Formats: sequence, structure tokens, C-alpha cells
Amino acid sequence: MTVPVAITGLGLLTSAGEGAEATWRAVCAGVSTAAPDPALTGLPVDFSCRVPLSENALDQRVGRTAWRMARCTKLAVLAAREAVRDAGLDPRAWDGARVSVVIGCGLGADAVRQEQGRRLEEEGADMVSALAIPMILPSMAAGEVSIDLKAHGPSMAPSTACASGATAIAVARDLLVSGQCDVAVAGATEAAISRLVTTGFWRMGALSQRTSAVTEASRPFAADRDGFVIGEGAGVLVLERTADATARGSRPRALLVGCGNSSDACHPTATAPDARGAEAALRTALTQAGLAPHDVDHVNAHGTSTPLNDAGEAALIARVLPHRPSVTAPKGVLGHPLAAAGAVEAALTALTIQYRRVPPVANLHSTAPGFDIDCVTKQPRDQHIRIAVSNSFGFGGHNVVLALAEAS
Repeated sequence: MTVPVAITGLGLLTSAGEGAEATWRAVCAGVSTAAPDPALTGLPVDFSCRVPLSENALDQRVGRTAWRMARCTKLAVLAAREAVRDAGLDPRAWDGARVSVVIGCGLGADAVRQEQGRRLEEEGADMVSALAIPMILPSMAAGEVSIDLKAHGPSMAPSTACASGATAIAVARDLLVSGQCDVAVAGATEAAISRLVTTGFWRMGALSQRTSAVTEASRPFAADRDGFVIGEGAGVLVLERTADATARGSRPRALLVGCGNSSDACHPTATAPDARGAEAALRTALTQAGLAPHDVDHVNAHGTSTPLNDAGEAALIARVLPHRPSVTAPKGVLGHPLAAAGAVEAALTALTIQYRRVPPVANLHSTAPGFDIDCVTKQPRDQHIRIAVSNSFGFGGHNVVLALAEAS
């Protein structure tokens, strides 16, 4: 059984806006943030869930170092600042050597990569930015957050596709438990909505094609779901050992009590049909926490709105958790922010526990036939949640499940 750690701070930038509370209000409202995207005009799928901040607005918020950052890095820096403020910590006063940063990223700065490639081919080598490589690196979000927060402890950048955010949180927990740091700033970021990436997902059949009704496109666990809506965002959590949080008078939003990781070792993009890898991750998270399946009150589902993922996940939940805990899926509102999804959803799970309210699944009126799970629909459900799990699954067969508990 692993020692639980406290979640003392949250920071979110999503298609619902700036700040954890803005995202929380949006998912509770249950209305999709999908909108036509001018940058995707002319493509078979021309809509997305973007963070509603222009590059100029992001630059103003980040400050004087923004010029050297890609969009995904800016999002991570702002989310990390919010999380640290929310935790009641001050980077000017802490021992930076005891602070770790673990920020996952999947595709990195794809827009920078494409623009610099265009400059090389059309304008010549002298027009390629000297900062092209550091801006493109998926690890640079973790690096810039460390610089911004003056955090000199371990700095890492897990990349497990759409499970990256959850992987980062699990790694950060291990750093705390092993004594390598006293504070961990952990999460993930992604800003990869481009013509190439969107077309790539469309070509593999992963995206919804409801171009005439974009706000109805993402519909996790619905019978007529046809794919996800590409999104972007960043989610960051501050983790501390519970004793340390208590000693400084912090009131945790929730506790992280278990983490389970596994690999399907099956297919590069498709989830394993029997979801046995995901089941192993779920059971490991519960075992670490000293819990049994019947202890779980709530599931924050990966819920992408794709036919295969939702079917496999619904079967997994029904098989391992037959007592039918409440289920939500934030991607109905926020779209799929790819690598950032697991961190955003872990933060929302903590808020669900804290506020004792389960957000509804957007665009879902009733679950698909054969899905024996209790999805919350149409409006939030008030519920006292003691234990919740947050599922994250990524290309490559990466499975991560986080178990969270109510803070006493």
C-alpha cells in the first residue's frame, strides 16, 4: 500500500477558458465548447476545441520570456503558476532544490515545426529561427516551467500519448514518496491543432465528422458517437506529502492514493478489444490504495467518443465495477486535448470529490445499448464521493489509472 499524497493546487487552461473554476463551471453546464476553426477551413473536419486566448493574449500573461516559447509551453507555464498560487506556495520563498517539475507533452510544438519547415523551403536557411529546436522539443514545457518557478529538483517530460498527463502525475507521486522532492508540480500540455495533425487524425478515422452540428459532435458513450473533437489545453496539479501539507496548514482538494500503469502491447493506435491492459492498470491503482473495486464511487472516464474506445471502456467499467458507480466524461465539453487530457481530468476528478458534484456527459441522453454503466446525463448529480478513479489511455497501448480519495 502506497502512502497517499495531497493535491493542494490546481491550474487549468482549456477550451472553456482560463482557470480551474472556469473549466469546472463549463463541464458542469454540460455544453460543448467545439466551434468552427478558421485555421482548419477547407479540411474534411474544420472544427476544434481551442483555448480562447490568442498568441498575443498568452504572451501578455506569460511576460517577457514568452517570445522564446511555443504555444504549448505558454499554456503549461500559466497553468503551473495558477496551480502554485492555488496551493498557497510562493516560488520566491521555497527551497527550489526540493521542488520537482513533471510536465508531459505528446506532439510538441507542431505548428512551430511546420512553420520553420516552410521558411526553410521557401525563404532559405537564414530565415529558420535559432530557437526552432528548443521551441519544438516536447520536454521544453517542463524546462520552462522549472525556470519560471525556480524549481531545481528533478524535471521530467513523460510522453505516453493521451495518457501523458496521468503518467506525469504518477511519476511525480513516486518522486514525493521516494523523498526526492517535497513539492511536485505535475501535469501536461498540448497545443497541436494544425492542418496536418487534424488531417492525420481524420485519415485514421478518429475524428467526428459532424461538421453541420459541431457542438453535438463529441458525445461519449452515445450510440451514434463517431469520433472525438481535437482540442488543446494544459492541466497542472501541485502534489505534496500529506504530512507536509498539514504542517503548513494546507487543506488538500483531494488525495492521490494509487496509480496503476500497464501496456496493451497489442496495436499502435487501437485499444485492446478486451481492455485487459486497462483493467490491470485499474486493479493496480486500487491495490496500491488498499481498496477493493466496490469502494469506487465515481469514474472519470477517458471517454473519447470514438466507437472502439468507449465500447472497451464501458465493458471494463461494467466488468470490474459492477456496482455501477457514477461515470462522467469531460471530453464531451472540452474535446480531446490529447496529452493534456489525463492531467485536466485528474484535476476535474479532484474538484468532483471536493464539491461533491458530478458533471454530466455532454450530448448524451442515454448510454448506448449494451453499455451497463451509470453515466450522468443532462445535469450535474450531487454525490458524496469518497473514492474516484480517473482513466487515461494512449496510442501505443499506454494505460494509466489514478485513484483519488476525499481529503479527511
